[in-house]
Amino acid sequence: MDIAQFYLDGNTDAVEFCPHYSYNHVLAAATYTLQEGDNPSRSGSIVLFNVNAGSGQLDLLHCLESTGIFDIKWSPVDANIGRPLLAQADSDGYVKVHGLESSSDGPEEKGLVLREGTSEKISSSMCLCLDWNPSATSIAVGLSDGSASLLSRSETKLEIEQEWKAHDFEMWAVSFDTHQPHLLYMGSDDCKFSCWDVRDCPSKLVFRNSKEHKMGVCCITKSMSDPNVVLTGSYDEHIRVWDIRSISKPVNQSSICLGGGVWRIKQHPHVPGLVLAACMHNGFALVDLRGEEIKIVETYNRHGSLAYGADWQKGGSIDGKRENMVIATCSFYDRLVRIWTPQCNIFA
Repeated sequence: MDIAQFYLDGNTDAVEFCPHYSYNHVLAAATYTLQEGDNPSRSGSIVLFNVNAGSGQLDLLHCLESTGIFDIKWSPVDANIGRPLLAQADSDGYVKVHGLESSSDGPEEKGLVLREGTSEKISSSMCLCLDWNPSATSIAVGLSDGSASLLSRSETKLEIEQEWKAHDFEMWAVSFDTHQPHLLYMGSDDCKFSCWDVRDCPSKLVFRNSKEHKMGVCCITKSMSDPNVVLTGSYDEHIRVWDIRSISKPVNQSSICLGGGVWRIKQHPHVPGLVLAACMHNGFALVDLRGEEIKIVETYNRHGSLAYGADWQKGGSIDGKRENMVIATCSFYDRLVRIWTPQCNIFA
């Protein structure tokens, strides 16, 4: 069921609901727009929204202008660091961390803003992806030259701890293992899926799989419910389920073709094994990984261009019913953010 929509001023490539309990209604959307010509430039922004699905609201709260942004991530809830933080990876080679704060302007619900706290120039290459470790003391970054950086974070600064050449081409995915946070998974346009142990300096390669993915690896996420499972998405249009019990030799247990490059995978906050996928040229899909056979349970094709960003609202529902979970999606060239709920009974 469609709830609301909003057209942004730039090409929209990411949407992230704030996971922190008091701010579950806050949605961040990021944009990246390439201005071509004799002197090409990349512009971007982070736009904050207030989402109230019950009343059909998608209200603009704040817009922070920036250079082109490839990825944004909220700080993990379990880190217990007080205010929510939002990290961005951008086209100028910077990682920046913004704090979500109340503004003195206007009523409280309209007065939330992002204020830049810390930033660090990582490289002359572009920062394409990032992830927080569970304690929010480190941020991992993937770069357009295939390099990786590991940053330490404090309230006052970001500092590069390690840099190494992890892949041959653009690195689109980096993800900490939430159960074993010393492990860092990476995926790249070189079609390789790798894992690194960041306790060593330089980081030690745990495995590198170059056989399964037929095209570049776009996204990686560790299962929230099963410590032995990792999910990957690829330009080759497949979600793959990996068994990592033998961490040096992960096994591709199963996969499913979604008909479009799998750019994002987001796990349902309450239902283990149910994921939301952004499938580029083929819209969005809800995929059930439970049971012996993976299956697509619902598709959503109300966007007019590349499906890039997707997320579940944490703790969000309509009329207090958990089955009416709220989803945000965005598409690139038509600059559109949509809020909707699934038609199927996802708790069946």
